[in-house]
Amino acid sequence: MKKTLLASSLIALALAAPLAQAHKAGDIIVRAGAVTVDPHESSSDIWVGALGTDVAGTKATLDSNTQLGLNFAYMITDNIGIELLAATPFSHDVGVKGMPGPYAGLNGKLGELKHLPPTLSVVYYPLDSSSAFQPYVGAGLNYTWFFDTKLSSAAEDKGFSGFDLDDSWGLAGLVGLDYMLTDNLLLNAQVRYVDIDTKGTTSFGGREVEVDVDVDPFVYMVGLGYKF
Repeated sequence: MKKTLLASSLIALALAAPLAQAHKAGDIIVRAGAVTVDPHESSSDIWVGALGTDVAGTKATLDSNTQLGLNFAYMITDNIGIELLAATPFSHDVGVKGMPGPYAGLNGKLGELKHLPPTLSVVYYPLDSSSAFQPYVGAGLNYTWFFDTKLSSAAEDKGFSGFDLDDSWGLAGLVGLDYMLTDNLLLNAQVRYVDIDTKGTTSFGGREVEVDVDVDPFVYMVGLGYKF
């Protein structure tokens, strides 16, 4: 009897889920969840003014960070929407590596930064709105604001002073998937690639130190959403 009830419940759930209506023109969708920015950075050699040259083999590094992600979408048609990605500020450690010989002591953590990467995208949902599964793709524009930059105490002890990064404009692409649990509640997962280019500047020995960095992170988000 219990097995019969369980089987009946599973069949009912499988039949009911596809009946949940997905996105329609005029819908507003709010999503929230964990969002991770995972930099795939590459940098130029670091210019060290005190040496008067780029130091071959030197690089700047950034670590990953996870925050609360917020996502707002408005459906223009049943298949096309506009989506804004926002989040609480991300925090990253910035490091230096590859300094040679007598300057090897400069390697390690240089400092910390925070950033906000609001991204506005046009998204396309190829499936009919009656489908509970709603994969989508999109493309748009990102603005990354770097702020609250500060050197580590170890870097200051080594003779560094001041720390700044330029803000960035760049393109962004995404793929994602909504699964409608009910007519209003959904599960969401998405992956973005964001083009972020910046210049980092500090000072060592009273002379400028600078490096160009292509941050180019993948941004991963999983969470729940609600459709109004």
